[in-house]
Parts: sequence; C-alpha cells; structure tokens
Amino acid sequence: MAFWIAGAIGSVIAYLLGAIPTGYLAGKLLQGIDIREHGSRSTGATNVLRTLGKWPALAVLIIDVLKGMAAVLVARRLCPWLATVLSQTPPTAAELQVWVPWIVCLAGIAALLGHGRSIWLNFTGGKSAATGLGVLLAMSSPVGLGAAAVFGIALAIGRIVSLSSMLAAVTAIVLVCGLPQPLPYRLLVTAGALYVIMRHRANIGRLLAGTEPRLGQSSSPS
Repeated sequence: MAFWIAGAIGSVIAYLLGAIPTGYLAGKLLQGIDIREHGSRSTGATNVLRTLGKWPALAVLIIDVLKGMAAVLVARRLCPWLATVLSQTPPTAAELQVWVPWIVCLAGIAALLGHGRSIWLNFTGGKSAATGLGVLLAMSSPVGLGAAAVFGIALAIGRIVSLSSMLAAVTAIVLVCGLPQPLPYRLLVTAGALYVIMRHRANIGRLLAGTEPRLGQSSSPS
C-alpha cells in the first residue's frame, strides 16, 4: 500500500511538472500572444521556432526536456523515501528493485500527459516529444541518447521536425527492447513512443500529402 500511495503522489508531481506550459508562457511573456492561435497551434518548441524565433525555441526545448527528466528523478528519489515514511518497516532492497521501475514508469506517463494535456491550458498542449526525450534520458541514458542521435541525424538530412520526432520514437522502442532493460521501462517506452506518434496524426497526413513544412518554413494551422 505504501508503494501505491508513493507512486500516486509521484505521478501527480510528475504531471504538474509536465503540465508547465513552457511554449505558452514564452508567447505571453515575449510577444503577448497565445501561441495556440498561431502556426500549428501547438505549444511545442517547433511552433515556438516558427512563431517567436530560434532562441525562445531553444529555451522552450531545453525546459521541456528538463521537465521530463525532473519527473523521473523526483519519482526515483522521492517515492522510495515516501514508501519508507508511510510503511511501518523500511522496504527491502528487493522490494525497491521491483517497485521503483513501475513508479518511474507511472511518473513518465504522467509527465507526457501533462505536457500534451496541460491542466493550465484546458487540457491542450504540445506533442510531448521533447518531454519524452527527457523521460528517456533520465530513465535509460543509452535509449535516450540513441533516440536523440536519430532525431538529430534525421533533422539534419530532412529538416522535418515531425518526421524526425517519430523516427526517434520508433528508435526508442527498438533500443529499449533490444537492450537489457526492466519490463516496466519497455512498456513505458513503447506506450510513450506510440503516444508521441499518435500526437503527430496531422503531421502524418501532411507528410503523405507532401505539404509538411521543413525547418524554417511557416506552418498552416492544423
């Protein structure tokens, strides 16, 4: 029971971290606009780049990645401590080894949902790619770095952010299943990557139609 309570508290904190509307705040603070009314109407770094410029976009990208990392790190450190406080006897090393990966996964999912469905933006938001990368980096650095490398290479070649993000998501699934990782991590990465791809439904339609803008081009509202 103590682990369930700790996991629930960790998930709430992770959701609130993910829900910080970085792109929306950048639009309001820098130009007094609601970025959801411009470009692709997303609050992610790509729409910030097209609407506000490269430096605000870089700041939003970094913060969004850090949100995902913070959600995992908080869950990994806070939840075992909470479980110890809430239970009459401290959890054993074996119990921590079993439960902490599941708690980390719950926090990762909560952070993704928070970014894509922010409570502060009437449950709208971005496509969760950058926050998902942060979750990956904190959860399993080989998987996160591999996905980031594929994203960078695909972006350098094709200059299409949405396609690069989806290729990175697929890479994450391949790596987490191919490398020795706990089962909860494999389930999270697979579910999270599919969620990120699902959030790119409109982009997939434009890619198939040949109308998806490349980096630096303007984007019509989706």
